[in-house]
Amino acid sequence: MKFSNTISFENTYATKLKEICEKCSPTSFSDSEILLKNYDLGLELGMDKVFLDSQECLDIFSGCVVSDSSVPISQAYSGHQYGNFNPQMGDGRAILLGEINKKDIQLKGSGQTPYSKRGDGKSALGPVLREYVISEFMHKINIPTTRSLFALKTNENVFREKEIPGGLLTRVAKSHIRIGTFEYVSHFSSNNLMPLADYSIERHYQNLANTNNKYLSLFAAICDSQSHLISKWMSVGFVHGVMNTDNMTISGETIDFGPCAFMDIYNPEIYYSSIDRHGRYSYKNQPAIMVWNLTKLAECFIPLVGKTKDDAVKNLTEVINLTMPTYQEYFYKEMSKKFGISKIDNEIISLIDEFLKILKSNSLDFTVAFRDLSKYHSKKITLNESIFEKAKTFQKWYQSFCNIECIQSIPCKEISIKMDKQNPCYIPRNHIIENAIEEAINGDMSEIYKMNEYLKNPYEEQDISKEYYYPTKEGERYVTYCGT
Repeated sequence: MKFSNTISFENTYATKLKEICEKCSPTSFSDSEILLKNYDLGLELGMDKVFLDSQECLDIFSGCVVSDSSVPISQAYSGHQYGNFNPQMGDGRAILLGEINKKDIQLKGSGQTPYSKRGDGKSALGPVLREYVISEFMHKINIPTTRSLFALKTNENVFREKEIPGGLLTRVAKSHIRIGTFEYVSHFSSNNLMPLADYSIERHYQNLANTNNKYLSLFAAICDSQSHLISKWMSVGFVHGVMNTDNMTISGETIDFGPCAFMDIYNPEIYYSSIDRHGRYSYKNQPAIMVWNLTKLAECFIPLVGKTKDDAVKNLTEVINLTMPTYQEYFYKEMSKKFGISKIDNEIISLIDEFLKILKSNSLDFTVAFRDLSKYHSKKITLNESIFEKAKTFQKWYQSFCNIECIQSIPCKEISIKMDKQNPCYIPRNHIIENAIEEAINGDMSEIYKMNEYLKNPYEEQDISKEYYYPTKEGERYVTYCGT
């Protein structure tokens, strides 16, 4: 059913790339309930509070009605999953309603699509709440990410290992164009390769439209965006968990919060996904996997770049070879800011590396370590009150830290303030979010609401229990699962 309403969608993807998507309508979930509503994001998109609180709004984002201006579609894409190519994928449980203010508005968990295969296309409530909380936290700490507008509890239970409440997420993104989108077009529909590239430039990299060899420039820009994104992940201990090419956007936004987690004890080998048998997507592997994924994207760009195939391969390889050094530069810039330092040189890099070695060898919490370093430097706590109490090499490292010229020249209190603006007190601790989701599934949303509130100001210490600040019991193995 169509419905005349106060919001207006554009449908540029459905119009310009109609050969790589399928029209379909969302499942109607009547009697649904909005559990989480992102007023700030709604206002950014041009919606007003009256609309956001209206029955009309609920009807649209529960799939009961379709806006007159909306052309709902599911998008096709391929993907390298754990290194293996799956050519025929696509939005099996998501429908793009269209764009508002140049942002994709997508219903995730909205029922079967032409790409659902044998799945029901729906979502359990747990993964919906998880994505809402984590994506909005990522936004708060300035990591490029898709956003969450609404989290709904549907009127239907879904069947996974058992019968559980269903959920529906409204996801907002710069776009949903993935590396896997280019792989799909390259494999099945090569005549659409140039239109997809042109559309990508129009959506995300307009400054490249009139450059020489704009497609090579586009590829380089995507590599740069990915390098920047992964450096951000690494600087906060974020482990995505499933960096398949279908889960990596060309815009450089974090997407798909299935088996993701934030690292507690610093351990480069850590991974959390229940299906990642060998740690392919471990924390330490994320930069290398980024380059691997971009190499697969480069293969798609060969027909677009260079007068000959050899020229194209040479040009794309040159860009690929620069990607890891670019990532490392971004990474050390991000890490230096965590120490209150604005410059990068070999001395600073060595200092950062040695600090991480201390965290690893002493099994120290990644998030707490930086907050305690700040407190210790500003003399708010003693060494014995800090996480570094038993770290034998810390004092030697700390003396080196204090001897750095740019640290010496700034009062300790100012350094501490700079550090506290870069290092969150609070992250979505694994044990906290899992407990909150479990309670929400059983009908109690209070912990989810509480999490959302303190994560709105993650850099400020708040009058809440210390359990939200510290990790779970040492040695407890945390496992995450895909939300399908």
